[in-house]
Amino acid sequence: MTDGTITSTCGYCSTGCNLLFSLAAGKVDKVKPNPDYPVNLGKVCPKGFTMLEHLKAPDRATSPYLRNGNGKLEPVSWERAFSELTASFKKIQERHGKESVAFLSTGQISSEEFALLGTVAKFGMGILHGDGNTRQCMATAAVAYKQAFGFDAPPFTYKDFEESDVLVFVGANIVIAHPIMWNRVKMNGLTPEIVVIDPRKTEMARFATQHYPVKPKSDLSLLYGLANLLIGRGWIDKEFITAHTSGFEEFAAHVKKFTTDRVCAETGLTREHVEKLARLIHEGKRVSFYWTMGVNQSHQGVRTAEAIINLALITGNIGRAGTGPNSITGQCNAMGSRLFSNTTSLFCGRDFANPSHRGEVAGILGIDAGLIPSQASWAYDRILEGVREGTIRGLWIVATNPAHSWINKNDLFPLFEKLDYLVVQDMYHTTETAQRADLILPAAGTGEKDGTFINSERRFGVISRVVPPPGEAKTDFDIFLGVAKAWGCGGLVREWTSPEAAFEIMKRLSKGTPCDFSGIRDYAMIVERGGIQWPFPGEDGANDRERRLFEDGRFLTPDGRAKLIFEDVQPLPEVTNGDYPFLLLTGRGTIAQWHTQTRTGKVPALKKIYPEDAYVEINPVDARRLDVKESELIEVRSRRGAVKVKAAVRDTVPEGEVFMPMHYAETNFLTYPAFDPYSREPAYKMGAVALAKLHVVFTDASRRSQ
Repeated sequence: MTDGTITSTCGYCSTGCNLLFSLAAGKVDKVKPNPDYPVNLGKVCPKGFTMLEHLKAPDRATSPYLRNGNGKLEPVSWERAFSELTASFKKIQERHGKESVAFLSTGQISSEEFALLGTVAKFGMGILHGDGNTRQCMATAAVAYKQAFGFDAPPFTYKDFEESDVLVFVGANIVIAHPIMWNRVKMNGLTPEIVVIDPRKTEMARFATQHYPVKPKSDLSLLYGLANLLIGRGWIDKEFITAHTSGFEEFAAHVKKFTTDRVCAETGLTREHVEKLARLIHEGKRVSFYWTMGVNQSHQGVRTAEAIINLALITGNIGRAGTGPNSITGQCNAMGSRLFSNTTSLFCGRDFANPSHRGEVAGILGIDAGLIPSQASWAYDRILEGVREGTIRGLWIVATNPAHSWINKNDLFPLFEKLDYLVVQDMYHTTETAQRADLILPAAGTGEKDGTFINSERRFGVISRVVPPPGEAKTDFDIFLGVAKAWGCGGLVREWTSPEAAFEIMKRLSKGTPCDFSGIRDYAMIVERGGIQWPFPGEDGANDRERRLFEDGRFLTPDGRAKLIFEDVQPLPEVTNGDYPFLLLTGRGTIAQWHTQTRTGKVPALKKIYPEDAYVEINPVDARRLDVKESELIEVRSRRGAVKVKAAVRDTVPEGEVFMPMHYAETNFLTYPAFDPYSREPAYKMGAVALAKLHVVFTDASRRSQ
């Protein structure tokens, strides 16, 4: 490897920061944020600075591992690994049908790898069902956008953070989860109102000008109540509504039920709170709305996201600088997954069930249209139910760790035992999921391969190989090619000779679709431009580094109008009672943690700045009632399991609520497995729990007696 500077995109969150890696004597000498990149503008969080450090971990998988007759994982050659995968999965399909093998992927591999996986698995191996862990974070936003706008199209650009005079964050703690986005908010010179709607006094709430501490999962009532006030007082953009939306009269009739008194009763807010927020939205010249997992991970997440979209539409806050209903994505390439993974939609938002769409894709790829499934995949939770039922007998898990991250994970471990064959493709052989595999395929990580990511604002960024993968580890791209060859469908992907060759195919697939990026010349052009946002069908009018959607007021529905979608508020799937009197909230705990800590947990510099042991935040009033002290070991119990964690006495949670970070293995032993009916996204954010000290369970009665 020659000396010089390599530019690459960070592989953690969806912000898409660009980094410069200086090489001297063939080794990385220095890492610094790119000062000219329009995303991070020379800033980076601690995870970005240490982006390559986890690649050095001693537990990297450096060769394939196969479980032998004694039940032990032992190293084998790639030839043997590909042969075992092929033989095992084909045997299962011969006995139980093509649909008996499925895959679960990620939001962490490149767009080119997503496209290749979908092509090999679905068109070559005949796998019908495959989903990704983006189902756990972004499915709600994708479905909401599709239903409202006609396509999964986050409309904003990060410049909007700086150009709004009112920014409303619903269930979003970007100070912790997306710190560089928060830096863009801090660059706003308009002295904006920053409104945070969140049950907890999060880091974001502490920096906000207004915090609305709603009861958990009451945000839909609040959003409908705000719409009712805005409509009732005439604080809406009637001209925009008439010209660019459908369903307004029905929506207005629906939200009339959400009187301010009802909203206050359901949310715990005061009348002053609700009316003040409505007035802020009305008086704002450029109002932008943002949401993340606090909305998405809910039993009614899609309708809540659409309620945010509705507020932007009826006030005309879309298609202009500093406006928009803007979903902030979770993982680095969840947007790439949404467009190219071929899970619930065919390439670039096409419909598997549409024969013309299948024919179009087949023509572009030069394959038989009969190889493309005529139905979409089951969602993640349904695939796992298929394992339970015995319908799914073989499973291929790529770059994700569901043994830690899946909701109510006590229920997951027995499912793995029901499989005939489990393949795990990951960087490490030590993850909770990999240790249950029959076969482990060692994969390269970001920084060891080439490709592209798509960030929250629809910007393509290039990822580059800075260092080589260790031992015999291969890129996911090369692993998928190896599987195709071993399976006997290598001819299907004969053009997919490299990530950049795959990018050329993806450009053809995108042409004429809402996400058309066929005007991008090559990777070098993306680097030169500081990333490129889709759509980019050509050079005309596409030179700006910051571009937003719907500036012409035309949406991607058949009639060009955005749809106002709504529904009755549904009851909570699990409520507190005398045995389980506390509401459990979950979320990101610190800037230094990432998901299941598979990577950040291997970086000493990051481990130093967050607690090593799992903890639960308890309100001081509840702590006094329970005689619980700071750092005392206590038990948290739900109907699904019990864990012992340290107490963190904080005023960040209201009385009767507790909070546990998602990054610790203990948390998902407790979470309640509810799912949004439209997106099938898990409702991680709320469940009923009890706290126990010295083996005594504290119920409502014991709380009252102290």
